[in-house]
Amino acid sequence: MSLHDVAARALHAFDPEDAHGWAIRGLKWGLGPRDGGPDDPILAVKLAGLDLPNCVGLAAGFDKNAEVPDAMLAAGFGFVEAGTVTPLAQAGNPRPRLFRLTEDQAVINRMGFNNGGLEPFAQRLSARKDKGGLVGANIGANKDAGDRIQDYVTGLSRLWGLSDYFTANISSPNTPGLRALQTKAALEDLLGRISETREALKIASGRDYPIFLKVAPDLEDGEVEAIVETVVGSGLDAIIVSNTTIARPDSLRSAQKGEGGGLSGAPLLDASTAVLARFHAAAAGRVALIGAGGIADGAGAYAKIRAGARAVQLYSALVYGGPGLVTRIKRDLAARLRADGFAAVEDAVGQK
Repeated sequence: MSLHDVAARALHAFDPEDAHGWAIRGLKWGLGPRDGGPDDPILAVKLAGLDLPNCVGLAAGFDKNAEVPDAMLAAGFGFVEAGTVTPLAQAGNPRPRLFRLTEDQAVINRMGFNNGGLEPFAQRLSARKDKGGLVGANIGANKDAGDRIQDYVTGLSRLWGLSDYFTANISSPNTPGLRALQTKAALEDLLGRISETREALKIASGRDYPIFLKVAPDLEDGEVEAIVETVVGSGLDAIIVSNTTIARPDSLRSAQKGEGGGLSGAPLLDASTAVLARFHAAAAGRVALIGAGGIADGAGAYAKIRAGARAVQLYSALVYGGPGLVTRIKRDLAARLRADGFAAVEDAVGQK
């Protein structure tokens, strides 16, 4: 265990949200880990036109305000997703709103898109845009927005040219009514307006950027297929499967298990991977998939790839595995690919 991992464990003595704040400060001060060598070529992948040096990404939620994307790239992630950012700064839900379920290697959060707003986020991305490395922007809507879809359009427009890709987050359970955007009519309206805005921005700037959609794992029969058809019809580039869950598995042991909010971490792995496989079957190669939810080791990352993901994202596992986790996952994943005779990540996608 590295000194960085020991420090991460020490932060467990503090309130989870305070500990996260100290972690961000430490990274801003240059105290984060560095993944020394080049990535194993077997982990490189092309995703929606992006050349990822490795397929293991940092999920949104860790770096809400785009304060430390370069530190997390240096730690070994192949791509980093900052946000969720909303047009206006908002405080989010009352504290406490972040809970460790240590016995379950899980986290419950009801943060509520707390962030500093679009302008400082954009300024930070502008200041780093020539540094290299792939950084995406996860955009959302303010809680009290009169036109939530317009908030996504505003975020896309303001950050165009500053981010390597965009993710429309419609799947947080902590903004009332947000998940209703996953229903067919609302999703068609949202993605239609995003596509129109994208086309106008592309013409004006001469550049295009991939746009992803992040969905919940709590989907009914038929909803997966409807989402896929709407995404394909709107020309979006990928779907991230999935965000946190409102379900509470019977296996949970922690005293915190009854807290409201979205559950992430180890208990989400099997359920989110099963939903990912449903998306893979429905997509039939027409749209790329990114697997998220419960990844804590190379086996979890590999399960997502075999279920249909071209790349994976993680966040909650860092709470328990420390910042050195990403290096261990990459090493294990590369070994698993080779052991099964695959020469590249792409060869294993959807190969059950």
